[in-house]
Amino acid sequence: MAGALFLQSGDALAQAASAPSDLSGIAEIIRWSGVFASILWIAGAWLILRVAGRFVEAFGGEFSSRRLTLQKVYTVLQFVIYVVSTIAVIFMSFRIDDTTMALVGGSLAVAVGFATKDLVASYIAGLIIMLDHPFQVGDRVKFAGEYGDIVAIGLRSVRMRTLDDNIVTIPNSKFLTDITASGNSGQLDMQVVIDFLIEPSQDAEEARTIVTEAALSSQFIFLPKPVVVLVSQWQDGLLIAVRLRLKAYVLDTRYEKEFESDVSIRVLKAFQQRGILVPSSIVRS
Repeated sequence: MAGALFLQSGDALAQAASAPSDLSGIAEIIRWSGVFASILWIAGAWLILRVAGRFVEAFGGEFSSRRLTLQKVYTVLQFVIYVVSTIAVIFMSFRIDDTTMALVGGSLAVAVGFATKDLVASYIAGLIIMLDHPFQVGDRVKFAGEYGDIVAIGLRSVRMRTLDDNIVTIPNSKFLTDITASGNSGQLDMQVVIDFLIEPSQDAEEARTIVTEAALSSQFIFLPKPVVVLVSQWQDGLLIAVRLRLKAYVLDTRYEKEFESDVSIRVLKAFQQRGILVPSSIVRS
């Protein structure tokens, strides 16, 4: 028993003695003179991105035709600065040699790998998004129940501004497995679909003309692209109606809801003036 206790105490002393050497080994790989330079580098990168972001926000609002281009350039600049800064900070702050690789290898590398697997997956997904272009900065996108404009594509996540002016942050890895719908695919204009219902007994041809004229006379319409009104029968339980589905393009995705409201007001007002009836609700017992 005494011998076993002696052996255990000896192992404990050996581990305690090796701890300072491990700490000193880690301290030796840090290039302390480069730590201050790394801090300055990070501050400079942050300042550049801050100024560039303000520039894009200011000029993008003034020149709508260049807004998407400026946002794309900013995204690429952000990506390049992140990658270059990460590499620069690592090489300025640490002495990278065989000893360093041995210290960060083994169990430490495995532990870090498990802890950062989701982060690495998001980084890889970010590169895929950059190369594959399923959507771009400025696109109006629907994803996982969220709908809004893509304002930033980073290495780790994508930021979306919803129509309620909320910023939603989504990990890049989510876009590799879920379905994403882009409304404009890098263009300023976007198709908007608006449905109108009328009673089956009403003149569908006249109603179709009203909807078409309302869209064409809107200040938000993008005239180079076609305006289409599809007529079909519509039923919801006991409620039967004729549906007029307008498909038209708004000149800028930012005016999607304004365009929808403008056309709807024009159509409903014209229906009332022409005596065209819309379906009345049915109370279900």
